[in-house]
Amino acid sequence: MRKGALLTNILMVLLGLFAVAPLLWMLSVSVMQPGEAAHFPPPLIPANPTTANYVTLFASTDMARYFANSLLLACLATALSLTFNVMAGYAFAKLNFRGRDRIFRFLLTALVIPAQVAMIPLFLICKELGLVNSFGGVLVPSIATVFGIFLVRQYALAIPDEMLEAARIDGASEFRIFRVIVLPSLGPILVTLATFSFLGSWSDFLWPLIILNDGDKATLPVALANLSREHVQDFELMMAGSVVTLLPVLILFVVLQRYYISGLLAGSVKG
Repeated sequence: MRKGALLTNILMVLLGLFAVAPLLWMLSVSVMQPGEAAHFPPPLIPANPTTANYVTLFASTDMARYFANSLLLACLATALSLTFNVMAGYAFAKLNFRGRDRIFRFLLTALVIPAQVAMIPLFLICKELGLVNSFGGVLVPSIATVFGIFLVRQYALAIPDEMLEAARIDGASEFRIFRVIVLPSLGPILVTLATFSFLGSWSDFLWPLIILNDGDKATLPVALANLSREHVQDFELMMAGSVVTLLPVLILFVVLQRYYISGLLAGSVKG
């Protein structure tokens, strides 16, 4: 038994190193001298580490503006996703209305449709609403998602109906029940959904590229793609941009990892 556990731990450590190795090399290249990463074979550790690539990145480009754009959009997208997905998921789980189950099953069919298929009609809708080349247009897909509604609904099914009925008998309004009873009960899944929403918005490339025409409104992934065309041979500068793009979401995931995983596990066994 101990040998089996030891082998399992060794295998997990090796797999972990294999997964994190590209991230460590990216960080290493970002602090190399210009042109150092182009040598063959490429060095793993910088000979003379420098932060000049990060200074150049923020001094010669509008990377600070793009970072602020991505942070603002990710925070707004997370807030919108939590607001609408939580309310819709709770309604499908605990409120009785005509056609509830039929509507929910219909929504689930959208999970098999690739997001790229909906981009053309979504763009046309945003165009009619005057949301093209605006942050509002970027946020439209984040307002509510079928996956977010499904995630909250499955977790909310575990809230006892008796507790909600007792609150109604005591005269509590539906909004008060939702605020005082439901939201605290949904704590772990709220963190999970917030993490999903923030990561999805932060790393989204295609939709901001389509909906935004003004370069000053570009997000980090779009700016990084533009940077790669301008500095295609400057590997060190590109890796510095990649670190700036990746580091915030990596920190967020590490900080919220415990709540994120507990929310997923709880949601998988409830309902």
